[in-house]
Amino acid sequence: MLFRSFASTRTFAAARLHLQALQPRSDATEVGLHHDLKPTRFGQPLFASHPHLINSGEVTPGITAYEYERRRRALMDRLPADSLVVSVSGQTKYMSGRRSYKFRQASDFWYLTGFEEPDSAVILEKTSCSRGYRMIIFSRGKDSHAEKWEGARTSTEDIVKHFKADDAQPITQFPPLLKSLTSSFSNVYLDIPPSASMSRRGRHLSQKALLKFLTPGANSARMEYDAIIESLSASKLKPLAPEVAQLRATKSDAEQHIMRFAAAISGHAHAKTMRFTQPGKSEHALASHFEYICAINGAQRPAYVPVVASGPNALVIHYTSNNQVVQDGELVLIDAGCEYNGYASDITRTYPANGKFTPAQGALYNAVLQAQKYLVTLCTEGAHISLAEIHRESLEALRKELDKIGFNLHGIAGAGDLERILYPHYVGHPLGIDLHESTHFDRCQPLKAGMVITIEPGKCVYVPPSPLFPKEFHDIGIRIEDDVLIGKDHPIILSVSAPKEIADVEGACQGLLGLEAF
Repeated sequence: MLFRSFASTRTFAAARLHLQALQPRSDATEVGLHHDLKPTRFGQPLFASHPHLINSGEVTPGITAYEYERRRRALMDRLPADSLVVSVSGQTKYMSGRRSYKFRQASDFWYLTGFEEPDSAVILEKTSCSRGYRMIIFSRGKDSHAEKWEGARTSTEDIVKHFKADDAQPITQFPPLLKSLTSSFSNVYLDIPPSASMSRRGRHLSQKALLKFLTPGANSARMEYDAIIESLSASKLKPLAPEVAQLRATKSDAEQHIMRFAAAISGHAHAKTMRFTQPGKSEHALASHFEYICAINGAQRPAYVPVVASGPNALVIHYTSNNQVVQDGELVLIDAGCEYNGYASDITRTYPANGKFTPAQGALYNAVLQAQKYLVTLCTEGAHISLAEIHRESLEALRKELDKIGFNLHGIAGAGDLERILYPHYVGHPLGIDLHESTHFDRCQPLKAGMVITIEPGKCVYVPPSPLFPKEFHDIGIRIEDDVLIGKDHPIILSVSAPKEIADVEGACQGLLGLEAF
């Protein structure tokens, strides 16, 4: 899967078969036996109700109960004795009145439990038993009236059965039980939102930020949370996120499998959108087409708001207006990826709207491409290199390639122009459950096999209309971004199904590649 070209229909067909092999499958007969399980009695897909999505032994698609157990055990093994872990669900967000957006679970909570309902929480008590901990999950529980409007909820009995909890309780029991437990443990590891302020003592959260993060909505619960947190000493309260981040940094085989397919769906959508693009179409239509291709191939949602920037719009790094018309002769930059079974993909491609690069466009594109491909080769554990070192390499690689086509970036006057104007961002970031799994990632530590990062030299090269740069490249923005799995000795490009070589990009645009759905 290294630097594979899709210039031939045969090669692309082989890649499509590979995508089919990655897709989860269930026995058709077994699916038929479950036709009477509509409507479901669970608050999320489980094997008992959705065998076409989830295999036996899995809690969420592709992730087994054993793996969730391994994650929790690994976390508790990292922590000192006498530790308590508290993690809470994400909040329901509303777009208008009581009409909510599609709910997405808080990442760390989902990583540890697989439980996907809002207004829920988990407590892990470190113990000396063979399991190493005791787990209690709190949820809204069954409510026939609410379920008539919002859909099924998982019962406490089914939570114990399917999520391997030692106990399950209503969310109303979370505050009093948490209060009683915190007095018995010396170390309380708690979800701390990034926006929460810390006191001079370094650990104590601002009251307002924590309550907003923890509350399931009841005023009485707010008061109880207040009392609980106020009772905790600064030395007892510790942030949970850095501990979980260490586990999330390296992807298991199951996670790698899911991320391969997430990138494959998105890469295929990039190729199909290249073919769909024509001068005169709106950027919005291209974004919608990309999201449609992802959705019909199994993606649950976009991983982020797509960037579809035509012509000079590509000079706006996070351009998401997507409201202008693509013109003949322009390049189109699409930065878009889907979320599949809980994991994000993040891919950028730049291509000609009319299917053919101009000489100037091709020269600049090739300069960025050569630098990007070189940087990908560094993404191995054997290279003993950090992301910070790859970034420094990217500066030199881009200077070298751009100088070949007429940029004078090695001179004194141009020394700072690369980072200040042309290349204003970092070379990449960790990728996984979150689009940017970098809040607690040490850029200076060597990369390890199993990590997944993006390689996107400084986001791209953006050439403003300035006399500092050759006129033929003015108003061109180019970004090429791949999702890369760090291997022992070889990098694995997860986003290989997105055409990248000039011949392949033009072939996709012109309909010369086999782009059948997989």
